[in-house]
Amino acid sequence: MSNSTVVVVTGVSSGIGRVAAEKFAQRGCQVFGTVRNIANATPLPGVELVEMDVRDEASVQLGIQSIIGRTARIDVLVNNAGMTMIGAVEETATTEAATLFDTNVLGILRTTQAVLPHMRAQRRGRIVNVSSVLGFLPAPYMGLYSASKHAVEGLSETLDHEVRQFGIRVALVQPTYTRTKLEANSPHAKSKIAAYDRERDLVSRSVADSVSGAPEPDGVASTIVEAALGAWRMRRTPAGQASLLSKLRRFMPAGPVDASLRKTLGLA
Repeated sequence: MSNSTVVVVTGVSSGIGRVAAEKFAQRGCQVFGTVRNIANATPLPGVELVEMDVRDEASVQLGIQSIIGRTARIDVLVNNAGMTMIGAVEETATTEAATLFDTNVLGILRTTQAVLPHMRAQRRGRIVNVSSVLGFLPAPYMGLYSASKHAVEGLSETLDHEVRQFGIRVALVQPTYTRTKLEANSPHAKSKIAAYDRERDLVSRSVADSVSGAPEPDGVASTIVEAALGAWRMRRTPAGQASLLSKLRRFMPAGPVDASLRKTLGLA
């Protein structure tokens, strides 16, 4: 893709999305970054901020149309906006699950549906969906988040089959723990069940420790840029633990992977 590539990155107020948007700008791309509230957003050099809430259909359509009005095209869409949650499956309310899926899955559906008519018309484009290692690994006490990322994986693979006839490809980036506000401030399911307290607390502490010792978003952001501008590949796991976990899941028997996961979380 040329240096004047038009890139839209959702969720650039902090973390992975913000660093990725910066890296696209450094590569000479024309970058638009979406934020839920532009009045509270910190400016980002080389990136034009667009107010857009991925949970709101009208907001998404308006945001994408405003970009098209400026550029007449969109070459890359990076679906990065998302949320997480800690809680046992039994104690997660359906309303909490619905909010999670509305952001992590339907948010991608809304932005993708808004962008695709323009990509089809121009006969080219790349959509990068930020998944997680939890899109292919189970995660005790992160069941609904994991389910949402499994859904993102299935949606992305299906979409890639459907849109490649138009010169559009879809790619997944699967990071593991990254030092961001999203990871550090994981909300908990509100209606706790005491029977799960011991294990849930162990997992919460393990997650907090992993996040505090995790790398900054730089590596994941670089992987997103390569997924968008480099040769197409369905899945990319950033170097390090994410890549190792991907290999373990693919090549190791399920039993040892299960036992290793539990041990890592303090559940063994």
